[in-house]
Amino acid sequence: MTNDRAPFARTPNAERYLLESDNLRRRQLRSALVHGSAGVWRERRRIWPAVVAGIVAIAVVMATIAVQQAFRKQRDIAEQDRLRRQPPPAVTTPARSTNGP
Repeated sequence: MTNDRAPFARTPNAERYLLESDNLRRRQLRSALVHGSAGVWRERRRIWPAVVAGIVAIAVVMATIAVQQAFRKQRDIAEQDRLRRQPPPAVTTPARSTNGP
């Protein structure tokens, strides 16, 4: 017999086993499409942890830059406030000496 169904010919429920094997093959193909065809989905490299770590690193850098700019701005405001509160220097003329030449 050269029939492809020969292994199932001697099985009492050959049609049921044939349908189950076809169903299993379809599930495997669907899983390969969903999870990619690069091996088993458990063996696939995980990229999400790297993406999350990259987003966290970018957020930390942006927060550091924002804090530095806030400190600089506050320092500038404090310097301007200090200069405003400081009284202007009094204009003085040299005193004439009465013991003079």
